[in-house]
Amino acid sequence: MYRIAVIEGDGIGPEVVPVALSAVQRAADMFGFQIEFRTFRAGDSALAELEEALPEETVEGVKSSDAAIKGPVGETAKDVIVRLRQMFDLYANIRPAKVYPGVRPLMDGVDILIVRENTEDLYKGYEFELPGAAVALKIVTERASRRIAEYAFREAERRRKHVTIVHKANVMPVTDGLFARTSREVAGHHAGVSYRELYVDAASMALIRDPRSFDVLLTMNVYGDILSDEAAQVVGGLGMAPSANIGESMALFEPVHGSAPDIAGKGLANPYATVFSASMMLDWLSQVKGDPRLGRASKLIESAAIEALRRGVMTPDLGGKYKTGEVGKGLEAIMVELGG
Repeated sequence: MYRIAVIEGDGIGPEVVPVALSAVQRAADMFGFQIEFRTFRAGDSALAELEEALPEETVEGVKSSDAAIKGPVGETAKDVIVRLRQMFDLYANIRPAKVYPGVRPLMDGVDILIVRENTEDLYKGYEFELPGAAVALKIVTERASRRIAEYAFREAERRRKHVTIVHKANVMPVTDGLFARTSREVAGHHAGVSYRELYVDAASMALIRDPRSFDVLLTMNVYGDILSDEAAQVVGGLGMAPSANIGESMALFEPVHGSAPDIAGKGLANPYATVFSASMMLDWLSQVKGDPRLGRASKLIESAAIEALRRGVMTPDLGGKYKTGEVGKGLEAIMVELGG
């Protein structure tokens, strides 16, 4: 029995998360493993109703689960996902940006894996005010830089064997300099992987001009947050952008996009980012638990989602005519078809 903590979040979260969970349950039934979804509250609605954006019950629920999946939250993101990342030391934020069939990208053939340090930098939250001024502390440690660089180079060994290290050490030679220097040292231990360095402004330009030149993009926390949204737009929009927050023994999976309150409740929300996040969750669980059934389930969900996109099973943001729930039904039908 695998226990999954579920946080539906705000806005379109309660629409897209059930689509992903239904696909996971279908895969569990097909491959013969048991899964238990346990739902917890967090986000703007939790703050309004419970006076806490991240209730202690939710924290304990994540702690006692094998993994977690979360929908988008609204204005309380800092109090929810940033806290969870730091609380559970989910140091690796993994954001694939890949062109899928049927989706109109800015450029074809893009397949990038963004590996973002997830616990430090300005998002550490050390801010204070002085008379007439505000100050934020940028925290960068060798330990965190080294472990995220190791993660990136290991991933590159499984892909096209190239890493782009992104920083701004020419302006911030102490903080970004430490990150860059440590990443270079890690690169020296991975002889089969080539690498280059780009300043973050040059990297943002290259993502538009030549996104196919990227394989694994290794970056610091704030830069990664911005660049991953840009990369998502290159391949078709945030509705196609899944992500993972991975630590040593816990991981939380979520779509990159926001809560989109303007379309909430209208059945227009694109569930694919959450579906692909669920596939990533099963793949991670398969590796951690040593259960190949979960790996096969992950591949089936991903393959079925790709086939659904190829057949035009899309929401209006992708040029389709399907509602959120209809995409889910179409996806599951294809899972059954592909699963034999």
